[in-house]
Amino acid sequence: MSSEKPRKTATQLVTGGRKKEFTGSVVNVPVWRASTHLYCDVASLEAGKETNADGRFFYGRRGSPTQWALADALTGMEPGAAGTMLYPSGVAAISCALLSVLRPGDVLLMTDNAYDPSRSFADGFLKRFGIETRYFDPLITDYGSLFCERTRAILLEAPGSLTFEVQDVPAICAEAKKRGVVTLLDNTWATPYFFTALNKGVDMTILAATKYIVGHSDVMLGCVTTHEKYWTRLRQTAQQLGQIVSPDDAFLASRGLRTLAVRMNAHEASALKIARWLQTRPEVETVLHPALPECPGHAFWARDFTGSSGLFSFVLKGSKAKAAAFVDALDLFGIGYSWGGFESLALPVHPETCRSEVPWDTSRNIIRLQIGLEDSDDLIADLESAFGQTTGLD
Repeated sequence: MSSEKPRKTATQLVTGGRKKEFTGSVVNVPVWRASTHLYCDVASLEAGKETNADGRFFYGRRGSPTQWALADALTGMEPGAAGTMLYPSGVAAISCALLSVLRPGDVLLMTDNAYDPSRSFADGFLKRFGIETRYFDPLITDYGSLFCERTRAILLEAPGSLTFEVQDVPAICAEAKKRGVVTLLDNTWATPYFFTALNKGVDMTILAATKYIVGHSDVMLGCVTTHEKYWTRLRQTAQQLGQIVSPDDAFLASRGLRTLAVRMNAHEASALKIARWLQTRPEVETVLHPALPECPGHAFWARDFTGSSGLFSFVLKGSKAKAAAFVDALDLFGIGYSWGGFESLALPVHPETCRSEVPWDTSRNIIRLQIGLEDSDDLIADLESAFGQTTGLD
């Protein structure tokens, strides 16, 4: 069968990583649970030391067909990628990607709307090792002013996972490339299904695969995909830090990947319907959804993204007590961290606790919604009921 004709993304998601050497004669890659890989003789043992690539048995810490198949499928989602490394969480993926390109004395630039654990790693671990982090307004337009002679990397997040500002990723990456600065993007919200990062200028694209890739709220997983220039450095750093994911988790992530297209389309449709409904509610000050014109950076989303996922926020009029009471009154929405699973979630969030350059007005109370795969009308009815139960609270 010819593979010359380009395949659509949904087809790639179904077929990616399913090479015969990984699957054998079955549809899904089997779960290879193994720490020790055996060699037929000493000569083969010695030859194994000369290669370091997926698809070559060496030792369990370098993976088996179960992990290699997932990495191969994820690499195939990013045109121009050289490879993907897997990690036991999204935080591990972010941390190891940064450690692969930074050294003492360097400056890291980080968007001020970044995921709080990214800030914690920078302000804690990296600071202890002499790496300085400087935060910047995600909507800055004078990109050149961000860099200094010690800047080695810049971590972007588009959109931010609390307030959902969308950055001009291609423009920032172009400015960074002029200076030899490595660009990293937390692309968990869109995934490569809605935003292929490497062909927008990003050097390393990072996913908390726990979320949409796995899709079923039952696995912790992260990944980093990069092109040839940084691939060896990324791989060596991960191996030196002993990063490996279990074959069972890799299997579940591969299974989740097969339905990513249909799930993302469903998340998108329901979230947009609910976001537009929330815009009509008198209790809501504003809705922060990148696909809506009122969201900061919407023009960049409209230009660069092919769709939107199921995570967004809205600002509820009233006090923090009212926001908490509203979330408590919900029935179909669970109260819990993470997102990207089949179930809907709601959280009161507080951007003021994790910002340093762009203050957040503490009187504006945000509720973040993860829209799952329930019927959107049922979710709207649940939200409407919660509005009714909190009427009169200031």
